[in-house]
Amino acid sequence: MKRKVLGFLAILVLAVFAYLLFWPVPIDPVAWNPAPVPELTGVYAQNNELAKTERLMVPARAPEDLAFDKQDRIYCGSEDGQVFRLEPDGTRPQLFSHTHGRPLGMMFDAGGNLIVADAIKGLLSIAPDGNITTLTTQADGLPFHATNDLDIATDGTIYFSDASYRFSMKELKADLFEHRPNGRLLAYDPKTKQTRVVWRDLYFANGVALSPDQSFALVNETGTYSIRRVWLTGEKQGQSEIFIDNLPGFPDGITSNGQGVYWVAIVNRRDAALDMLLRHPFLRKVVMRLPNFLQPAIKRYAFVLAVDANGKVVKNLQCPAPECFAAIANVVEHKGSLYFGSIGESALGRLPAPRLGN
Repeated sequence: MKRKVLGFLAILVLAVFAYLLFWPVPIDPVAWNPAPVPELTGVYAQNNELAKTERLMVPARAPEDLAFDKQDRIYCGSEDGQVFRLEPDGTRPQLFSHTHGRPLGMMFDAGGNLIVADAIKGLLSIAPDGNITTLTTQADGLPFHATNDLDIATDGTIYFSDASYRFSMKELKADLFEHRPNGRLLAYDPKTKQTRVVWRDLYFANGVALSPDQSFALVNETGTYSIRRVWLTGEKQGQSEIFIDNLPGFPDGITSNGQGVYWVAIVNRRDAALDMLLRHPFLRKVVMRLPNFLQPAIKRYAFVLAVDANGKVVKNLQCPAPECFAAIANVVEHKGSLYFGSIGESALGRLPAPRLGN
C-alpha cells in the first residue's frame, strides 16, 4: 500500500513538473534587462501628499479616466461598460450611456461629443443624448485589441493608443510577460473618417497627451517603464525618442495641463519579481502556468508625477498607506484641482492642485 502511495505521488510530481515546463502558453517572450529600480529618494522621495485625496463616490468599479463637459460636469466609465455623469461638485452620479464594452480614456471634442477609447469596442463617440457611434475599430488591417487612451488636437484629429494588437486588456499580464512591441499610436481624422498608424512597435501603449503646440505626442509605454515622444510636425516629424525612462513604477495615463506640464499616473510601483523574470523568457512561461495567486501581483500604492516639456520631474505626489486613494490610472487638472481615475476604486479622486516646481 505504501509503495502504491509513493508511486502515485511520484507520478503526480512528474505530471506537475511536465505541466510547468511544457504546457502551451499564449506568449512568445523575449529577454529584456530593465535598469535597476530607482530608489524613492531625490525627485522620487516618498511622501504623503496624496493622503488628503477626496473620494467622489460613483456606482461603478474602476473608473479609469474622466472628462469634463462645458458645464463642468464630470464623466467617467466603469469596468462593465457604463458611463456616468456627476454634477460639478462631484455629487449625484447618473447613468449617461452604456458602451457594453470597457470605456478607458475619454475626452470631449469641440462639438460636445464624448470621445471614448473603449478597450473592447474601439474608438467611440457619445453624443450629448447618450447615443453611441463607433468611429473606428482597426488600422492597416489589424483590429484593435485594447483601445486605451486619447487626446484631441485643435484640428479635431483624435490621437489614441491601442495597447496591444495581440492581447486584450484582460490579458495585460500576458502582454507584459511576452514583452514584445505589440502596441500602436494611431490617429483618426473625423473629416475623412480614416485611421492611420502614427507609430508602431510600442511596449504596451497606454496614456496619450499632445503638446500645447501640437508638435508632438507623448505616449506611455507601460511595458518599459518609460514615456516616448513622437514628433508630429517640424524638423523631427516622423521621428521618436525616449522622453523619460526608468520610471519607478508602471506609467498608465498622461495628460497635459495646457501649460507645458504633463501629469503622469503611476498606477503601481515596479515589482522586483517581474523585473527579474523579464530577464528570463523561459521562467516567464513557467510562471504563466502557475495559479494567479502565485504570480506577481499589483499592490496598492498611490503615485503621481508632474513632468515638464524637457522630461524633468517637477512634482512627486505619493501615499504609501493602504487606505489611500490608490491604483491611480489617470490625472486631469481642471480649474485648480487634480482629479484622479483609478482601476482599484469605486470612486474618483480630487485634490487641490499643488504648486509646481521648487
